[in-house]
Amino acid sequence: MLTAPYVTGSPNWIDLGTPDIEAAKAFYGGVFGWTFRSAGPEAGGYGMFELDGRTVAAAMTVPPEQGPSNWNVYFQTPDADATVKAVEQHGGTVVFEPMDVFDQGRMAIFLDPAGAGFAGWEPGRNKGLDLVDDPGALCWLELYTPEPDSALEYYRHIFGWETSSMPMPDGSGTYTMINPGGAGHDATFAGVVPLSADPLEASGGPYWLPYFAVTDCDAAVATAQELGGEIRMAPLDLEGIGRFANLADPAGARFAVMQGFRPAD
Repeated sequence: MLTAPYVTGSPNWIDLGTPDIEAAKAFYGGVFGWTFRSAGPEAGGYGMFELDGRTVAAAMTVPPEQGPSNWNVYFQTPDADATVKAVEQHGGTVVFEPMDVFDQGRMAIFLDPAGAGFAGWEPGRNKGLDLVDDPGALCWLELYTPEPDSALEYYRHIFGWETSSMPMPDGSGTYTMINPGGAGHDATFAGVVPLSADPLEASGGPYWLPYFAVTDCDAAVATAQELGGEIRMAPLDLEGIGRFANLADPAGARFAVMQGFRPAD
């Protein structure tokens, strides 16, 4: 399960870059019940998505010419500058050099060698998301990548991750899972999917897919569709795991919803 308080290598923040923040507020408010709170005029329009007063994500306006709408995942680092050096030494790309976000923390944004985007967050006053694993909050991640073994070796160098495997319920093979180094299986937070296993996802290139927990997968999918979202994979049951669906918001940012998921099981 996602860990809070967070440890080195844990996903500890997630934000949405979107061309229309008002449309995003309406969409995610309808699907998850989120409300939006601005971080203030000095933050350039950046703000927090909250559920019952607790931060579950954040969002900012990103003009279309600066890139497609997408969810950005941040992993905890004790030293953002050291993470930059590791990224460069092992074949990744630094998109944004480390910068202080007021007194909240220090961040940097990267691409892994295959081109999947991710970020590092060195906590200051902001230690990370207030809520994970509950309905309406981040509960899992998946890395879609062309060469899973190479990707995992890369991230081991960057964050010290460890892996484990489980058989797929449908007998189609094994599923590799990730946990922070030394944290054990109970802290598993993500899985790895070869791009070749999903032609639809392969068309968009390597990326990190966030899953948000819901109490009713079908209802969440129906609401997302009514609000202009796209169903990329219709609801599907995985025995012993849960019911999930892959979606995109009206601006094209990809995400998934999961009902009944308990990764530590």
